Amino acid sequence: MKIGVHPSNLHLRLAQVWPNAFASLGPEFVNYPEGRDTARLLNSRAIDFGGTGSTPPITAEVEGLDVIYIAASAPRPANGGIFVLKDSPIRSVGDLENKRVSLIDGSFHTYLLARSLETEGLLLPDVTRVETGAGDALPALLEGRVDAWIAMAPRLEKALERTDIRLIARCGSTIPNRSLFWTLGGQGLSADLRQHIVVELVRIGREVTDDPRRAALRLAENRGADADVDAWEKVVRSRDFSVVPADENIIAEQQEEADTLYRHGHFKTPVRLGQSLQNT
Repeated sequence: MKIGVHPSNLHLRLAQVWPNAFASLGPEFVNYPEGRDTARLLNSRAIDFGGTGSTPPITAEVEGLDVIYIAASAPRPANGGIFVLKDSPIRSVGDLENKRVSLIDGSFHTYLLARSLETEGLLLPDVTRVETGAGDALPALLEGRVDAWIAMAPRLEKALERTDIRLIARCGSTIPNRSLFWTLGGQGLSADLRQHIVVELVRIGREVTDDPRRAALRLAENRGADADVDAWEKVVRSRDFSVVPADENIIAEQQEEADTLYRHGHFKTPVRLGQSLQNT
């Protein structure tokens, strides 16, 4: 079983370093840079399933791929915030009109920005979306190359401690902001196998919740770690690591996002998401 792992999905990052994770499946963990690559890697059979935010599987369906949802995390209200410079004239999301916003476009950042803008009567085309790369996003804000920055864990926790930047919006209840675990029909994962994946994700999530310090140590020791143990512990403690099988409610949430992003012009055509679920 080839399991895709990228830095932004903590469930699978932890699974990679967790004792006996997916042991009965003979796991091979395949590392790649970011969640937006998941559909391509699935389609090329480089991985059998992966985990991302909510937007990449919708994009995959827009592109004609047969997405099968396996499971979903609990909502992540703490993961995601929009920052500006401390002395910026931008006081709220409504002030972002005609401003440059750094984000990972095509990730949950896009949906968070869209829904936040809607509350102020704005749409995505009313701002300029800028891809700076995760490592350069904060410098871009500090140097004035962008006017706002959408941050996520673990950089979010560090950003909240800074005195030279200011939070103007938090994810909160703006979007569900779940992790989605998914595959493609061509991978041929049976319903029983997909159920086994759910069971393992639930087990790992429960053990992480029971010992967040242990989880933080494993994340900090992992190659490519981008935060220290204390920062990771804050991240782990801020999250609900429970996982549920994908169901009609998850599909409905995804459809709402697809409709929103079409309304904002992110998708050029409306999309009706398939009903491929974990138990089909």
